[in-house]
Amino acid sequence: MHRILPARIDRRIFLQLGTLGVAGAVTLTGCDGFGSRGTRDTVGDVDFRNQLPIPPLAEGTHRDGVTVFDLTAQAGRSAIVPEGMSDTWGLNGTFLGPTLRARQDESVQVNVTNQLDEATTLHWHGMHLPASADGGPHQMIAPGDTWSPAWTINQPAATLWYHPHPHGETERHVYRGLGGLFIIDDEQESLLGLPRDYGVDDIPVIVQDKSFDDRGRLVETSRRDNGMLGETILVNGSPGPVLEITSERTRLRLLNASTARSYSFGFSDDREFAMIASDGGLLREPTWLTRILLTPGERAEIIVEMRPGQQVTLRSFPHDLGLSNGRSRSTGATDTLDILLLRANEDLDRSADLPARLATIDRLDPSSAVETREFELRSHRINGQSMEMDRIDDVVTVDTTEIWEVWNGHRQPHNFHVHDVQFQVLEIDGQPPSPELAGWKDTIYLPPDLRYTLIMRFTEYADPAVPYMYHCHLLWHEDQGMMGQFVVVEPGQDPDRIGTDHDH
Repeated sequence: MHRILPARIDRRIFLQLGTLGVAGAVTLTGCDGFGSRGTRDTVGDVDFRNQLPIPPLAEGTHRDGVTVFDLTAQAGRSAIVPEGMSDTWGLNGTFLGPTLRARQDESVQVNVTNQLDEATTLHWHGMHLPASADGGPHQMIAPGDTWSPAWTINQPAATLWYHPHPHGETERHVYRGLGGLFIIDDEQESLLGLPRDYGVDDIPVIVQDKSFDDRGRLVETSRRDNGMLGETILVNGSPGPVLEITSERTRLRLLNASTARSYSFGFSDDREFAMIASDGGLLREPTWLTRILLTPGERAEIIVEMRPGQQVTLRSFPHDLGLSNGRSRSTGATDTLDILLLRANEDLDRSADLPARLATIDRLDPSSAVETREFELRSHRINGQSMEMDRIDDVVTVDTTEIWEVWNGHRQPHNFHVHDVQFQVLEIDGQPPSPELAGWKDTIYLPPDLRYTLIMRFTEYADPAVPYMYHCHLLWHEDQGMMGQFVVVEPGQDPDRIGTDHDH
């Protein structure tokens, strides 16, 4: 029996609970309104009989030293649940998209063609790149058009992802199926004895929750004040998936690609697993956990060890988001969800021992910060303002370090994502972050009334006319206006007026 944590916890205890989070493949019953939704428990109810699909690696072509990927956003029909076919969206297919993979210092170009009947975008979540290539709401792709951003990968090995980002429509576009992983490799990571055979012992785990009607059609549910909570949980687009384990150690690249739901990843037998990477790449050393919290947009790489013939279920456990009892139920935080069955072969390939050291993380120096900014998230607004496409909220100077103090002044769950940069967590209400939050991050959960002190450095790219975004990654909140934008400028440079000249 796993303990359900209390809905309200003191600050000292919360700072020790960073290890609660992500889920995957089940069917839930319907959701009632705030305060009346019951706790869900699907343990033993999931029919694990679908082989876990592995998104294919996109085949890039090489032209003049540039790796070129082609992605086409398209509508289609998908058989996701047994009840029938559904209208869905996908990239180079009918649902989700291929995994893009590139190395540090590699120059890439992605040709994104929109064959949908409405405009969309693709944002490279977690990527350091020029603002004009970011894929936010200022880079809309009209039906029939192709957008071709190009940049050089200049960040360490990490599990990133891509998804649509049209202002006011992001939740709907992601929910319909647009998205996929973008994996970065580097020389340092490649020298470590880590599982790295994609689809064999290095497994993408894209977790989403969807709702289907009795004919198997994907349907949108009520947003209420949190966003849509789906009744069926998918991993890589499949319900009830089974992963056949062939090696002693397997690397799971966990992505919470849900639009609103948070998950607390762990295993059915409460075994420890090694977390080796967060949003922006490897941790300094493996961190042994039994739970890891991932809110929408967050990623973690974990290593699970198994013995021949063993079975264990990846599960999402009840987790404390610092909310009231009623809101914890309404946001799904009290649910227990079976996700993915891991089933080991009788003969397993040998795996290298897990390295004791993974990466060198140079800590950013707070004394070098030239600016400290404050951001309060409350009532679908940041600092009291709703997103406006033609308003610049902050101006940052290139090649400088800043401290951002961020807090949730609301009794709803919110997290915070910053485009272009990876940040470090300096403090949480004056206390140092727990080990799983001590690496590079681009998205972080903000429990109510706790102040998060983040430090980040803005390098390489300056553009006074094209902004980056910061926002809550619960996508209904983002769509409702909980988003701001900043430009990065050269020293002494003023921002330009944002206009349609800079939109695609």
